[in-house]
Amino acid sequence: MNESALQRVQITVEGTVQGVGFRPFAYRLARELELAGWVANTGSGVLIEVEGDTGDIESFLGRLKQEAPASATIEAMSTSIIPVIDEKYFSIAPGTEIGQRALVIPPDLTTCSDCRRELADPGDRRFRYPFITCTQCGPRYSVITAVPYERSNTTMAEFELCAACHAEYSAESDRRFHAEPIACSTCGPRVSLWNEQGQEMAVGEDALQRAAAWLKQGLVVAVKGLGGFQLWVDAISDEAVRRLRDRKRRPEKPFAVLFPAMDMVRGYCVVSSDEEALLCSPQAPIVLTCKRQETDIADAVAPYNPYLGVMLPTTPLHHLLMALLQRPMVATSGNRSEEPIVTDEREALVRLKGIADAFLVHDRSIARSVDDSVVLAIDGIPDRNDRGETGKPKGDVMILRRARGHVPQAIRWSDGPADGGQGPILAVGGHLKNTVAILTGDRVVLSQHLGNLSTVEADKAFRQAISDLQQLLQVTPKAIACDLHPDYRSTGFARELAATLSVPFIPVQHHHAHVASCMAEHKLVGDVLGIAWDGAGYGGSGQVWGGEFLITSYRQFMRFASLTPFRLLGGEAAMKEPGRSAAALLWELMGEEMLGHRLPYWQVSQGQREKFASLLKFGVASPWTTSMGRLFDAVASLSGLCRESSFEGQAAMAVQFAAEQEAGVSGVMGEGYPMDLVASNNPDIKWLIDWRSMVSAMLEDLHRGHRLEQIAARFHAGLAAVTVRVAQAAGLPRVVLTGGCFQNRLLLSLVRRRLEEAGFEVYSHSLVPPNDGGLSLGQAVIAARIS
Repeated sequence: MNESALQRVQITVEGTVQGVGFRPFAYRLARELELAGWVANTGSGVLIEVEGDTGDIESFLGRLKQEAPASATIEAMSTSIIPVIDEKYFSIAPGTEIGQRALVIPPDLTTCSDCRRELADPGDRRFRYPFITCTQCGPRYSVITAVPYERSNTTMAEFELCAACHAEYSAESDRRFHAEPIACSTCGPRVSLWNEQGQEMAVGEDALQRAAAWLKQGLVVAVKGLGGFQLWVDAISDEAVRRLRDRKRRPEKPFAVLFPAMDMVRGYCVVSSDEEALLCSPQAPIVLTCKRQETDIADAVAPYNPYLGVMLPTTPLHHLLMALLQRPMVATSGNRSEEPIVTDEREALVRLKGIADAFLVHDRSIARSVDDSVVLAIDGIPDRNDRGETGKPKGDVMILRRARGHVPQAIRWSDGPADGGQGPILAVGGHLKNTVAILTGDRVVLSQHLGNLSTVEADKAFRQAISDLQQLLQVTPKAIACDLHPDYRSTGFARELAATLSVPFIPVQHHHAHVASCMAEHKLVGDVLGIAWDGAGYGGSGQVWGGEFLITSYRQFMRFASLTPFRLLGGEAAMKEPGRSAAALLWELMGEEMLGHRLPYWQVSQGQREKFASLLKFGVASPWTTSMGRLFDAVASLSGLCRESSFEGQAAMAVQFAAEQEAGVSGVMGEGYPMDLVASNNPDIKWLIDWRSMVSAMLEDLHRGHRLEQIAARFHAGLAAVTVRVAQAAGLPRVVLTGGCFQNRLLLSLVRRRLEEAGFEVYSHSLVPPNDGGLSLGQAVIAARIS
């Protein structure tokens, strides 16, 4: 080596570079190039020092980016020249606390192809071992107890490596070189089958065989997965699925279905190349796909729903069990309705008593619950035929539930430190689909999906998630952000914590947070027109907002336009009875004439009409609302598409499905229903979208006997058209689409297409959900700008 060319460089790598085989990769690359030095995990990523020939170091730096493991994501890499110390070898050093702690914790990853091959190989020593893993797959976030990510900081620490596993862990040429969750049947976790009383009925292979046999008989088996329990039942048996529905008190909300392999998925669903890529990705989420006609999937799995939430096995245990079953299985979250997912087997015996007939468990502890992520490919309108092709272009992905495979990956919301020097900010989200978040500098870490905070158990899980995230990131918040609604559990907690810590308490308006979350995803600065459509968000002064057009920056917003207000008849009762929203619209349109008005599909009795009219006349328990979600409910009720909602969004989904049917059959949406844009008398808002002309036109179509699918399609088209008019009136070039209503793929595609055709730049969600699961991100970045 030419002494004059000798150099030593320190390299800092940030991103998803822990738990994905990055250190072994860097080690092998350095050894190949005959470089000395070391690589170590740090609190903020990976730190590398290399010493050797200048040309070799340049090659190392280039290949470090180009050849990184597939599951790694390098967000930033910086280098600095440091003094040469004449080191002779390259090594993997122990982890250090260098750097900002956090934002580097790896997500859980589905079983890789190499491990699946070994799992099925009778000649491999891990043949049929339910906990096989390597540097490219397996548990990460669900087993980590502290950072840096090393075995001693995981729930695998209690399993001491056997000689064979230790040799693999130490061999630089081995795929399991420094694979922290490494184990085998000699030294690792084991699986067992329990009855309802917690008595062990079988272990190992016998446990798998017996569990499969019971599932084939129609029993409900609680299976301990990667981040918590799932409830499994035969998806072909209508009786078994209905039994699970009765026990779980979940009348109609769709269940997800687990398939053993992609070939079987194609037989049951029309799957695009985008959707197949998502199913087979390292994240392996639940993907919403279009059901084929006339399959043997039980009607009770997803009643009145053309979509099926599909997933492939995510763990070796799942692969082994599904290989024995060779049929689709319902695999739904292991919890009671509105409660958090169960993670501990002893707790499962109590909380899932009366639901599960048996429990397939293991002795690897789960550090924190992590539910399955749910995603949707959003470009194009699905064509529900059986030709096997949807014709959709490659496009964006919408996350509906951000959990396994995605958390706790940080979201970089700015191109530089942007917390105003205030330090860490905790945002506690909303009441439904709750997530919490911690912002530090230019990044935000969101928790896994926590669900609705309606029960004592959910509140405990919410508080535990906040404590857990603070402990992992080693931060104490210097400001607390929350929803503006004064009665949310999350708001009460935020107020208490802010007082305890003597830090600012920052309530954030619900729809401002929605818009800001999408702005943060795209690193947008300056004003945008934010279109936030959802079921409900507290707007102040007792009014419930939900059909909003906001001129928005992080620091502030102005209410530019909204739906013309109508009554939220009975308050929360309107969310379960779409007929109440329909009555509220009819009351505003025709007053007491509503009592005698005859509609062909509106399933509201005369007695109910009279009751509704008396409440509406005096505004009893009926605050004003501008909710787009309730407008969808009203359309569903008036057209007879949905009488009662047993789960959030059911009525709106019925309208969406009918409109998609029209779009898929005729290829056109028809002329949209008219909606007038009128000047507001309220000084706090400039324009109102008057829905009365739309309702009048729809009533005429109903009386004329027009097809319900056509009516639903015209409603969607009318919304898209009026959106363009509002955007043109606002005069801002950038438009953000957010809120739960934009989970509707048809609505999102139509509105986006019309706006883009009119020359606007349109932004929607791809990193966090458009629903309330993204609120904590928006709250955090707003607080960072105003604190």
